[in-house]
Amino acid sequence: MPWVLLAIAGLLEVVWAFSMKQSEGFTRLWPSVVTLAAMLASFGLLAAAMRSLPLGTAYAVWTGIGAVGAFAAGIAFMGESASAMRLLAAGLILSGIVLMKVATP
Repeated sequence: MPWVLLAIAGLLEVVWAFSMKQSEGFTRLWPSVVTLAAMLASFGLLAAAMRSLPLGTAYAVWTGIGAVGAFAAGIAFMGESASAMRLLAAGLILSGIVLMKVATP
């Protein structure tokens, strides 16, 4: 169950990063509200997952999911570059997430 909570927390990190961009520096109400709500939920689920998972593993996986997810959202919805080097970098982050999962008892 902690891994499920951590995965959801990571996905919510993507939501708040994306909505923060949409808030235009917290000048738009609803994207700002979504940002804050997703942040609170993400932090709460991360904290719950950390009851069972090691700090380093939980935090690295959470930030990795957020980083790769925000990268993918930027490409899919904001027209950001999908160059080979950027895709390789995201792949390396993803492989680090998988290795953290495999290495954690």
